[in-house]
Amino acid sequence: MDPLNSAQDVVLCTNCTNSAALLHCDICHLDLCEDCVIQHISDISKDHKVVPITQKGSTPDYPICLKHSARRCQLHCVQCDIPICVQCSSSKEHKGHTFVDIKRAFESKKDILERDLQELEKYIRPKYLETVSSILVQKTDMIKHFQKIATALIEHGEAIQNEINNTIKLLKSDLDEMGFKHLAILNEKEDNISQTMSEITQNIADIKKLLESNDICLVTTYKSRIAEFWKLPPHIKVKFPIFSPQKIDRDQISQCFGTLSSLSFTTEDQVFSSETPETESSHLERPLMNEPFIITTIKCKYNSLFHVACQEDDKVWTSGQDNMIKLYNLQGELLNSIQTKSGSRPGDVSVTNGGDLVYTDDKDKSVNIVNNTKIQEVIRLRGWIPRNVCSTTSGDLLVIMDNKQNTKVVRYSYSTESQSIQFNDKGQPLYSSGGYIKYISENKNLDICVSDVQARAVVVVNRAGKLRFRYTGPPSTTYGSFCPIGIVTDSHGRILTADYTNDLIHILDQDGQFLRYIDNCHLQGPWGLCVDTNDNLFVAEHKTGEVKKIQYYMLAEKS
Repeated sequence: MDPLNSAQDVVLCTNCTNSAALLHCDICHLDLCEDCVIQHISDISKDHKVVPITQKGSTPDYPICLKHSARRCQLHCVQCDIPICVQCSSSKEHKGHTFVDIKRAFESKKDILERDLQELEKYIRPKYLETVSSILVQKTDMIKHFQKIATALIEHGEAIQNEINNTIKLLKSDLDEMGFKHLAILNEKEDNISQTMSEITQNIADIKKLLESNDICLVTTYKSRIAEFWKLPPHIKVKFPIFSPQKIDRDQISQCFGTLSSLSFTTEDQVFSSETPETESSHLERPLMNEPFIITTIKCKYNSLFHVACQEDDKVWTSGQDNMIKLYNLQGELLNSIQTKSGSRPGDVSVTNGGDLVYTDDKDKSVNIVNNTKIQEVIRLRGWIPRNVCSTTSGDLLVIMDNKQNTKVVRYSYSTESQSIQFNDKGQPLYSSGGYIKYISENKNLDICVSDVQARAVVVVNRAGKLRFRYTGPPSTTYGSFCPIGIVTDSHGRILTADYTNDLIHILDQDGQFLRYIDNCHLQGPWGLCVDTNDNLFVAEHKTGEVKKIQYYMLAEKS
């Protein structure tokens, strides 16, 4: 080693500034020599963590408690979502709350940061770049199309001679105005996307900075914007104007010259299909936990609870035997309540991609969407009763309905029926008849999963409605007969269904292979299910009227 170069790398003691610092206090962030370290740790008014200088920064920076300045926070309150010290955990303010080790909460947030960074860099940003490229193509096509029409106008005008010059000027002006409007809209769209791209780039930079940080306060206050960025800009569909020439009539030149259709725009939401790289692993693959555990219990005010649907990661819609649909936070505080239009209890509740509440009503045979507090009927059935509903990745609604003799699944694009699923290839019913309980969920591979309690089976068909498999329970079990009620799928394509009579959850892979039970969380009559964006499971307990939030995946392993 070159002694001249190595001397430049020597770290000097922060205290005396003369001797080489061989040690470092990770709590006070000071480099110390061997002589000064004794004096440093003798200050008992503070905590100290002295490590070799080569291990500098290896100790997590535990924050000082805001209420007890002499203590460091070693716990994280799940309900309040804040770091706390041991003394705070026994206070009245946190009575009955769930606590986890703060390092575990820190690692969990780091896991979210890594997954967000992966999605931003590998999938979201490339999609925005693809959309920008498509706008450039649209601009080129627009110029060519408008030039073609302009030429047709001029050629037709020359045939009619001077009498129609004024008419040509008028139509040409209309065309130019439409072209200007079209270009203005495309430019505005391009500007908006560029702005969002800048925000994504900044978000990536911020996440990378957080990933390198050991500042727990800074990291745990990170708020993911992935859901916001996943709302990709809609494609603009343009119906270009068409010039329709008419036979020349000198007496009625202005009428017979021809017409120019108006410029029109439609938007089309972008979604990732099952063939895109996103389906390979939009989330880092994580193993199932050996022992799932309850993160928190939401004490809802129900005698009998049926349905639960995630509004956000910290808010859930619920419904029971009455005609009210209630929104709770994780602390059990009632945030909002909606009364059904018919006054009857809802058949099921779900949440659209845009965050709107959806519910079925078997009394007036309707499916309704709630935006803020306004209830809008989108589907009204005749001869069939809507039972359960789910919103798909494409924005469609899948509705289970029956007429006492038959049961089918119908896909709706807003209010328009686009698909009906009722029979297998042999013409036999896929689902049991009558008004027995059935729940529905779309998987990430676009399979349609239905829990059929009368058939004691989970019935899964593909996007085209072809039967893939029927799950009737694991090959061998010590539990009683399979009684599936609620059903949900997670970001890894796994299927979870509530087994009501056995008080547990079955977890299957997307091909129907049994993986494991969740049978250690003391569930009492599990009914409705939903998962949040981090694949935490919410279970509506019919018997207790409570919702339990359960973690069943391990944190992603760090590379």
